[in-house]
Amino acid sequence: MIRVVVVDDEQLVRAGLRLILEAAPDIAVVGEAADGAGALEQAHRLRPDVMLLDVRMPVVDGLTAAADVVAAGPKVIMLTTFDLDEYVHRALRAGAVGFLLKDTPPRELAEAVRTVAAGNAMLAPTVTRRLISSFAERGPARRDAARQRLAPLTARELEIVREVARGHGNAEIARRLTMSEATVKAHVSRALAKLQAGNRVQLAILVHDADLL
Repeated sequence: MIRVVVVDDEQLVRAGLRLILEAAPDIAVVGEAADGAGALEQAHRLRPDVMLLDVRMPVVDGLTAAADVVAAGPKVIMLTTFDLDEYVHRALRAGAVGFLLKDTPPRELAEAVRTVAAGNAMLAPTVTRRLISSFAERGPARRDAARQRLAPLTARELEIVREVARGHGNAEIARRLTMSEATVKAHVSRALAKLQAGNRVQLAILVHDADLL
């Protein structure tokens, strides 16, 4: 069972998200909060697997609270009405591994929770390519620095990290490279550790910076 906390300053939004998520047999909403301070308290007290965190809230907003919430343990999916680049960039720098619009269809919302709980990133399709291109400032200095960071990877690890940068999940990478999903997961974990990257999105940004796609 995936344990989820929902954080939004609007009670109706929280109720709607709870209704959608609890319709899934493998997801339980174990708590709610109305601002970032409450989110952090819930993260420490309830130890959820995933937290849905609204970007804009009074008192302490989601972007301000995100880094502390991530440090407390939960994987964070940011929710917003508008996919502004500034929001996306700040959320990912804080360690969030998901960024979704509030009009995401119910089935996709539940799938996003499962994806993030399994250790993968989940971004709204409308922001993915724009986000990567905006991070990947491909000047020679940045390209060379990114390639130097990637140098410790084995050939196989680099091959898999490039597949991650193309947006493929572990199962798809396993199919494309003819290996087990467990082996792919192990390679991704080693790459994350070697590169001191917080999540798969950061791996993708590094590959794009290195101009290896």
